[in-house]
Amino acid sequence: MPKHSIHAVTAAAALVCLAAFGPVPYGAASASAQSAGRSGAADPSRFVPGPCPKTPEPIEALAGARCGLLEVPENRSRPGGKTIKLAVAVIPAATPAKPAQDPLVFMAGGPGGDTFDDIPFLIESGLNKDRDLIVMAQRGNLYDRPNLACPEIDRFNAQSVGLGYDAKQAQQLMLKAVKECRDRLTAAGVDLGAYNSTENAADFADLRTALKIPRWNVYGYSYGSDLALTYLRLHPEGVRAVALDSVTPPQSAVLPWGWPSAAEGIDNIFAACAAEPACKNRYPDLPRTLTEQVRKLEAHPLTLNVPPPGGGKPVKVVLDGGALLNLIVAFTPRPKDLPAALDELSRGNPQRFAQARAAGSVQNTGAFAHGLTNSVACAEWAPGYSEPDVLKAGREAFPGWPDTVLAQVPQLPFQYPACRIWNVPDRASVQRVATVSSVPALLISGTFDVKTGASWAKGVARNLSRSTSVEVPGIGHWVVPQSPCAQRVLASFLARPTAPDTACVDGLEPAPFTIVPK
Repeated sequence: MPKHSIHAVTAAAALVCLAAFGPVPYGAASASAQSAGRSGAADPSRFVPGPCPKTPEPIEALAGARCGLLEVPENRSRPGGKTIKLAVAVIPAATPAKPAQDPLVFMAGGPGGDTFDDIPFLIESGLNKDRDLIVMAQRGNLYDRPNLACPEIDRFNAQSVGLGYDAKQAQQLMLKAVKECRDRLTAAGVDLGAYNSTENAADFADLRTALKIPRWNVYGYSYGSDLALTYLRLHPEGVRAVALDSVTPPQSAVLPWGWPSAAEGIDNIFAACAAEPACKNRYPDLPRTLTEQVRKLEAHPLTLNVPPPGGGKPVKVVLDGGALLNLIVAFTPRPKDLPAALDELSRGNPQRFAQARAAGSVQNTGAFAHGLTNSVACAEWAPGYSEPDVLKAGREAFPGWPDTVLAQVPQLPFQYPACRIWNVPDRASVQRVATVSSVPALLISGTFDVKTGASWAKGVARNLSRSTSVEVPGIGHWVVPQSPCAQRVLASFLARPTAPDTACVDGLEPAPFTIVPK
């Protein structure tokens, strides 16, 4: 599902990585490799060393990285077709004396988020402590050629905070932006149907071959876990171990799935409050409070002028029931502050939610590959279901809520009409397949995750015969950067994939909730 940044990244001077891509332990140079893609006939892929991307804010780890571009076929089912170039960085192990010979490759969430923007979180989490960390921007992402950014959609998103979440005007403006982006990309010769999880997985298989890596480990979160499972199913060769964070099962990742995931995470947050005496006493009936506020705001939306969190002139925001729910799913405010924010809202103070809504008026235009999001969502998540299916799933997840709120998938409003415009081939039958494997696997879930509910990992684990599953209490989406315990578990897993030490999870409790005076 769409990527959630843990912290805002501020713009700063661009950094050019001048380090040449020198020899690496696995023997990579300007290597050429035959694609092992299962999506069609093989075409040559090659790695070309080069400078690291110029990022808006300096990323310290890139100063010592070895970078370049992986050149692969855009569509492997069309031999002899055009190629695309994907940005790659190999970040050396922090302990260079004797690093492990099996590196770790990262698969980012999204689809469409800037992979390089995740590097600081990966480094802070210790993922390159004793082995090289490999980062590749998934096809269509920032720093790739082509880049499937949609500035048109970014501009709509900035404007949408002043509109009703499900308003007709919002739909019209969004679909106009989607069409403009599609028309521009296709006019430039982009084959939108080729930007899917099968091709994405084949890109990573080609990367391992091009860098001449005998074995590596895989770590993916959110959509990256969906991609990692697809990769493991189609290209199991050379995979030593797979870690999945905020698990998104390929066989279950359909648009209506957003509703039970949201309900599970919200229920877990409210249950944790009820289990904490101070929170329970101060906020005694959060489910009822949330339902009342969703209904009230949907019937009578608030229109406010609020400055964005980073400062600046106040912007007009509309806070209705759909906006309220989607702010919660976007972790704004954070789960520990959610009971206080709902209580304040019920007492006539919408400030926390209104300011979170205002934050959307500031967009990093051109950084997010909405084109990749739409190609994956429309080819893999939407087919076989319809708007009535979304509404039905919403009614089951949140009985008694207004249909106008429940008709839109959390975080992906108007996705079905958008998909009719995007018009890419249906890939449901080849993508919605469970991965069955004996490769050692670690599944990490956060109990407060409202994007990819923690319980979904259980079905995935049943098909991974050498898997270990952990649920980290009180953590939301993308667990490892937020949890020192999860970082220790992942490090232990990479050291001993079949016997990781998960002891730190036992006895963990969520951090105390924010309690505000009455």
